[in-house]
Amino acid sequence: MANDTKFVEQITPMEEDFGQWYTDVVKKAELVDYSGVKGCMVIRPYGYAIWENIQHDLDARFKALGHENVYMPMFIPESLLQKEKDHVAGFAPECAWVTVGGQNQLSERLCVRPTSETLFCEHYKNIIQSYRDLPKLYNQWANVVRWEKTTRPFLRTSEFLWQEGHTMHETEQEAREETLRMLKVYEDFYAEALAIPAYTGRKTEK
Repeated sequence: MANDTKFVEQITPMEEDFGQWYTDVVKKAELVDYSGVKGCMVIRPYGYAIWENIQHDLDARFKALGHENVYMPMFIPESLLQKEKDHVAGFAPECAWVTVGGQNQLSERLCVRPTSETLFCEHYKNIIQSYRDLPKLYNQWANVVRWEKTTRPFLRTSEFLWQEGHTMHETEQEAREETLRMLKVYEDFYAEALAIPAYTGRKTEK
């Protein structure tokens, strides 16, 4: 009981400063700790165990529907990223770039994995020769880097754990059906595993 009281005393009251209260809770619960790089966190054993449970549950749901796990490189050449200029424009300010390898200046900048739409498209172009190769139902478990100005553990960090699915289909109708099917998977996961009410619908322009 004494330890519980001490734990509470060290936490900023929620009604006084909600943001600080949240940060106090995740630190005092030993879910996370700060690292030497701004915006990057150490996910401690309790915190990582939560991620492992999330990953295990979702992975089983994905595989039951025929999805396969793949892994994409961490680095994306700038020339490849520029092929999707409209897509890149939205997160360009958050990109982290590698310009030096060892002691040598690189001939081309490498973007440290934002998300992997461009890599998946490049890969699919190489392996899909006809409709007989479809559908392709790929999923990636990875970490993502986005150079954030304002950060908070788990909610908005410069590096975070990530999952993304990328599929290719013979027809637009099949692609739309897959989108709605996966939306239901996420909705069910939120409700059944995380006990979080989920509102599903079309995203707005912003």
